Amino acid sequence: MHEGRTVFAQLMDWLPKYEFDKCVRRYHGDFHVRSLTCYEQFLIMAFAQLTGRESLRDIETCLRAFGPKLYHAGIRTRVSRSTLADANEKRPWQLYADFAQVLIAQASRLYAEEDFGVELQEAAYALESTRIDLCLALFPWAKVRRHKAAIKLHRLLRLRGGFRTVVMITCGRVQDVNIREELGLEPGAFYIFDRGYLEFARLHRSHRSGAFFVSRAKKNSRLRRRYSCRVEKSAGLLFEQTVVLTGFYSQQEYPETLRRIGYRDAETGKKLVFLTNNFTLAALLIAQLYRARWQIELFFKWIKQHLRIKAFYGTSENAVKTQIWIAISVYVLVAIIKKQLHLSQSPYTILQISSLTLFENMPILQAFAPSSPLAKSLNLQNQPCLQGF
Repeated sequence: MHEGRTVFAQLMDWLPKYEFDKCVRRYHGDFHVRSLTCYEQFLIMAFAQLTGRESLRDIETCLRAFGPKLYHAGIRTRVSRSTLADANEKRPWQLYADFAQVLIAQASRLYAEEDFGVELQEAAYALESTRIDLCLALFPWAKVRRHKAAIKLHRLLRLRGGFRTVVMITCGRVQDVNIREELGLEPGAFYIFDRGYLEFARLHRSHRSGAFFVSRAKKNSRLRRRYSCRVEKSAGLLFEQTVVLTGFYSQQEYPETLRRIGYRDAETGKKLVFLTNNFTLAALLIAQLYRARWQIELFFKWIKQHLRIKAFYGTSENAVKTQIWIAISVYVLVAIIKKQLHLSQSPYTILQISSLTLFENMPILQAFAPSSPLAKSLNLQNQPCLQGF
């Protein structure tokens, strides 16, 4: 019920507070805390994400301007940038990571039946990573090379529904191939990834475990064709071959046959060559599976553009990971609210409207109504939108 509450308070009502408290108790987050509890810290950081604050001083100034409205939004402590900086520095980031997984599980159930454009009964996962460059002088713990620092976000996305995911944050120097097996393998499922994850010894272990993979082929891969099949060239297929590796080391690492498929994308005209260990699915379906993987790239593009993970509020590893996990939680919360309230807008639009109406006293459905002047004023045609939303 509205009863004069702000849009921000109504948005935060969708957070499972009981689950958050469990995460706090698990890591003793509020142990010896006199002011600014972990939940208040989360609310303040969520406000910063939703409104695009650039610094701790910016957060402090804006929140103090709202006065008594903060109390009714759940922020009972006087906001101070030094207190918030200490909280980001010392509160264990793992509790926010665990809470993000709670929200991801909740969203997974809501989006479980969403179609991803490919008629496939088996589970399909897309694996991708993105690197966030940092200043070496400010973030020495994330050193990659002599004059460079970075961190990486690794994400395993279930294509159907788009939310059953595993997210890992590592230092930028961690190789992508070292992460794939840590994310777990499900027998009978398809794993789609780019050439950065193509290592034949690991792929053979995946094959022996019963999992299927679809990957771009490297240009310098040494292969010998054994058989060729007819393909439907009008659908964009160029060739379909059964091949074996001929390189000395690669042949030992993967001694079995592979399926090689050539495909030309109708939209871009780009020629793509895929390798897979699955010989039963139609060749066009394999190509469509890889195309469906592009939605995970849209996710990374969206989160880097619209969530505050470039301008960090702290320089320690704990502060950076805290901010990233809360950013991911905010993204998933927006998706949950979109589904629960049956909103037609994209996540980008919901964020834009929220940033302007967070502390307005109005029903939340009124704020996001398509007929509202604010919703009509947003030009949505050129904004990135994730598939399924």
